[in-house]
Amino acid sequence: MPVHITVKVQPRSSKPGIEKTGEREYKVRVKASPDKGQANAEVIELIAQHFHIPRSCVKIARGQTSRIKMLIIDTEADRTRASFIVKDDA
Repeated sequence: MPVHITVKVQPRSSKPGIEKTGEREYKVRVKASPDKGQANAEVIELIAQHFHIPRSCVKIARGQTSRIKMLIIDTEADRTRASFIVKDDA
């Protein structure tokens, strides 16, 4: 079952990182600028690292060109981490 999370992106940040702001809501600070999808790629990388899952399990469902994005984390592809993601959001 895929998990949906909402992410608010802060590009060109001096300190990259992830902050949980609510249930299944995160603020992600990235160093990259929003040009040519660089910030999106860094968001996917940081989320994958945060949840200890492969990058291929993280997709941007909505908000490719917006700071507020809806991400889908495919827990079926990596069943070992599925329970961790759901528990982290609880």
